[in-house]
This record gives sequence, C-alpha cells and structure tokens, in this order.
Amino acid sequence: MPDLPLTAWIALAAVLGLLVGSFLNVVILRLPERMAAEWRREARAVLELEVPDEPLPPGIVRESSHCPHCKHPLSAADNIPLFGWLLLGGRCRYCKARISIQYPLVELLSAVLSAVVVWKLGPTWPALTGLVLTWTLIALSGIDFRTQLLPDQLTLPLLWLGLLLALKPLFVEPTTAILGAAIGYLSLWSVYWLFKLLTGKEGMGHGDFKLLAALGAWMGPLAILPIVLLSSLIGAIVGGSLIALSRHERGVPMPFGPFIAMAGWVWFIAGDALLHTYLQFTGLR
Repeated sequence: MPDLPLTAWIALAAVLGLLVGSFLNVVILRLPERMAAEWRREARAVLELEVPDEPLPPGIVRESSHCPHCKHPLSAADNIPLFGWLLLGGRCRYCKARISIQYPLVELLSAVLSAVVVWKLGPTWPALTGLVLTWTLIALSGIDFRTQLLPDQLTLPLLWLGLLLALKPLFVEPTTAILGAAIGYLSLWSVYWLFKLLTGKEGMGHGDFKLLAALGAWMGPLAILPIVLLSSLIGAIVGGSLIALSRHERGVPMPFGPFIAMAGWVWFIAGDALLHTYLQFTGLR
C-alpha cells in the first residue's frame, strides 16, 4: 500500500464511507421491496395461481436513483453523499417533497465508522475486512429497523466470510470461529424456543440467530456473552427512551437486530479495552 500518514488513510476511509453509505441507502430501501415482490411471485407459483406480468421493484445496482415521491431521476449533483441532501435543504429539487433524513444519517454514520475502523486497525487487510463488516452491519440495522427483517442475503455471506477469514487466520483461529458461530446461533435459538414454550409468542426473529452467529464467526465464542449483554443494555436504553418520548408504544415489537449489530461493532473495535477496564474495575486483574 502507498506510504501515507495514518491521518490520510483515515480521511480516505471517511470519504469511501460516504460513497458506500449512499449505496447502503439503496440496499436498505430496495432490497426488502425486491424480496417481498419475489416472495409473492414464488407463493403464487407454488399455489398454482396466475403470476401477474408486472415489473419487479427497482433492483439495487442497475436502476438509477430517483425521488420516491415524484419518481424524477436525480442528477449527479443531487446524488453527492451527504452534501447533496444539505444543498437541497432536505427537499426534492423537482417536487419539493421532503427527503428522509435517513439518507444523510446513513452516509454520515458510514463515514464516521469507516474512519474509526482505519484509525483502530491502520491501513491493513484486517481494516479492509473490518470495513466490509461495518458496512454490512449498517445495512442490516437499517433494514431491520424499517421492516423487522434481517435478510439471509446479508447475514449468511457475513457468516461465511467470518469463517473463511479464520483460515488465514485474520481475527480468530478456525476452531474458534466455528465455535463462535455455533454458540452464537444456539444461544439465541435456545432463548427463542424457551420464550415461545413459556408464552406461546415469538420473542425474536430467526435473523437474529444468524446475525449473532456471524459475529461469533468473526470474533469467537468469548465475544458472544458481552455482545448479548451490550445489545440488551443498548436496547433497554433506546427502547426506554423512545417509550418515554412517546415515539414507541409499549407492547409493540422492537427490532433487536440493530442492537446486536451495534454491540457487535463496539466489541469488534474496543472489546479488548472494554474487557481490560471491566477486569480492573472489578479487581480481577
């Protein structure tokens, strides 16, 4: 790699994060719609019903960006990550409808987290794979937050990539990665079935099992308990705050995937430091 100061690499990571964040918005918005349309087609085919000859929703790569309200194609200037939204004042240039704040928030989040990954790991191959992990977690969180779905199209490749990286090994040894994936999946799977047997209700989706399994493959079994505890803490704080602010009703299901993703990313970046602080605080070290 070119011999650049770390600050330059961090800045490049932030710019790359902005660009990727724009693409992540497309994934968050279009992938669930595409999946739902394909499911409906498959269901009608299985039931031997007539499949209507109607176009599928826009794909992720080929179709150009457009205003969700007036459907007008966006210009290159409108598509500049973060700054395009700011220059337009958060409104469509053509119909003046409000543009969701999700767009700049996802782009900004992607830029900041990408910069943190390179700051922590440096211009290395672990940093590159860490960026892939970060971007995938952002996309999964956005989709789950909007639809309460964690698509296999994202969780399973993330799981397999974690297992394949263990062959290097880049973060953990192969045996550790396999145990992490298995324990990550089975831990939430067990909680799911215990809750269902006791209450007759489903407390979480199967996508949560797969996401935690993927994080276990990347970080090993010792990361599972801290990630579960951190995600529960983050979920309690966010959920309680939303209920207190009347932004979420009691008893209405809240997606757990974003909290698992947040906790997993925090442990990936700062797990060693957090564990060291905890051991010092408790007097175990």
